[in-house]
Amino acid sequence: MAACCSVVCCAEETDSDKAAIVQFSNGCVRNADRLDFSMYKSTDEKNPRRKNRRMLVLCGSVEQADHADGGAQRSALQHASPLYQVDSLIEAFGTNKQKRALSSRRLNQVGSDALHEAVARAANTVIDQKGLEALQQEVAETSSQGDMALHLPPCNADADKPEDVYSFDSLLSPAEFEALEEAGSKMAALTSEELQKMRDGEGRSCVVRLLERMPAEGEARDKKSRCAFYISLLLKLQRQRSINLKFGQEEGCPRIIQNKLLRTFTAETFKDGRVQNMVSSSMRVKIAAYCLALMLHMDHMTADLTLLHRDLGITEAKMIEVAKSMGLTLNKQPRVKAEDAALRDDHREASLVLPLVKYDQFMERRKRKKML
Repeated sequence: MAACCSVVCCAEETDSDKAAIVQFSNGCVRNADRLDFSMYKSTDEKNPRRKNRRMLVLCGSVEQADHADGGAQRSALQHASPLYQVDSLIEAFGTNKQKRALSSRRLNQVGSDALHEAVARAANTVIDQKGLEALQQEVAETSSQGDMALHLPPCNADADKPEDVYSFDSLLSPAEFEALEEAGSKMAALTSEELQKMRDGEGRSCVVRLLERMPAEGEARDKKSRCAFYISLLLKLQRQRSINLKFGQEEGCPRIIQNKLLRTFTAETFKDGRVQNMVSSSMRVKIAAYCLALMLHMDHMTADLTLLHRDLGITEAKMIEVAKSMGLTLNKQPRVKAEDAALRDDHREASLVLPLVKYDQFMERRKRKKML
């Protein structure tokens, strides 16, 4: 707090006798003989507020009062950190607002330190219980497939039948399946010329294969045709960066299916002043996993990974990674003669066999490093 007063040094009083009285609000002077004050004023003489403003700068050391134990903590500012120096000056000369901000920051720092200590204690407890080696292996497995596991279909690993592991109702609810009746009937009525046109197009080879292998009649034919339409929408969605409410209208997509696609396979982002439904890279992995699960139901729990990864526009390695994360068995192609191998387009397949395969991701990563 600074106040202006007149100090009478002798009988005559002049303007130069005016002095600034400094009162320490939260400290005391350690060595008055070594104190050095400097006063500055603004060079802006036109601004009435800046013209009369003065800034007092202290160079020296401050002794802070410790009110907790009644003693004093002596610390020279020139030997302390810059942040400590600033905090000490705020305590001594700062405004009420600055002091409240300093107190809040210190309280947050105490809370952060307590949190770090609690986390450290919890980590030590887990290491003592599981052992460091087992914990490292668990962390490696989680980091290698943890992000992908978040985007897999609901899985019942304890199911008694393969078709119940990734249940059909979790992929398409009864209401959604019922809504696909009209669109599925149109898919089932496609002619061979229309199928050939789809085959020549981009990214629907696995859908054509489903339609070509449909039964002649019955519920199985109806189910495959509806799923073929839904998979074709997923493949189209895979190739989009963002979609709007008009997605699928040209194909006759029901509203309930459109809402499911927006809700399940897109992420809302705010861009260009409006909310957009984006198809992120993680959502593309989710689309691949759901397509694979549906393909399993369509072909006796077996799916062609080669056709699917080509239609999805992802690498074969990524497709295999998705299949392994789902616990599927990768089928090896049978050996053929050399002259037949050149004419044959090898396809990798995946099957759902109980119990699910648990791939040792930790060992695979170690082998890959050794090979490198």
